[in-house]
Amino acid sequence: MNRLKEKVAIVTGAGSGMGLEEAKLLAQEGATVILTDINEDNVMKAASDIQAAGGQAIAYKHDVASEEQWSTIVNEVMSKFGKIDVLVNNAGISLAISMLESTLEQWNRVISINMTSVFLGMKHVIPHMIESKQGSIINISSIAGLTGGSGAGAYTASKGGVRLLSKAAAVDYGKFNIRVNSVHPGFITTPMSEELIQNEQMHQWFLSQTALPRVGEAPEVAQAVLFLASDESSYITGAELAVDGGVTAK
Repeated sequence: MNRLKEKVAIVTGAGSGMGLEEAKLLAQEGATVILTDINEDNVMKAASDIQAAGGQAIAYKHDVASEEQWSTIVNEVMSKFGKIDVLVNNAGISLAISMLESTLEQWNRVISINMTSVFLGMKHVIPHMIESKQGSIINISSIAGLTGGSGAGAYTASKGGVRLLSKAAAVDYGKFNIRVNSVHPGFITTPMSEELIQNEQMHQWFLSQTALPRVGEAPEVAQAVLFLASDESSYITGAELAVDGGVTAK
């Protein structure tokens, strides 16, 4: 219960789905968690629920594609707590449209939310981690960032970009004892994917792609994030961790 005792963690996209489970687990393990999400009602309720369960949490409405909002939130967290030990860049959107069908507006929106937000989060948090000479950054990508998805050019590009941006940051800032890794979920049941997974035809297709005979659950991704946030992974950086039931193995 104390794997993250006295650590301060920011989790984006924490109002629902994987981000919510990540925030809840980090809080259960002793971290003070700053939850951010574009959906203000969801993120405020999430923080309230964590507090009711005995955890330490505060919430912010947050457009992760806004540098101004990143600056404001990071400055407020530093003012309140004096440090940031963990950053989980979880926020993202999915767009199942092929490259030729995508508009430039759609492309820019996916890239800004899925990849530019990761750049902005690291840009504003890493200087504070350098000051404290330690930190763990976990960037949530996707199996599409490992294999190249079909029919989702912008999404695949954004998730592949997150993977290599994580490696670049790991190389640049490892000398300050800052670790940067990416997590690559496969077919995971979340509010965003639930309708697809409940479709019997799609559910069977998902199962045909995995090695394990089921789709994954959001708390299983959270366990991977916890490991990378904790000191148990102190010699792991620049790595990608697939939480995919064996999709990429096939």
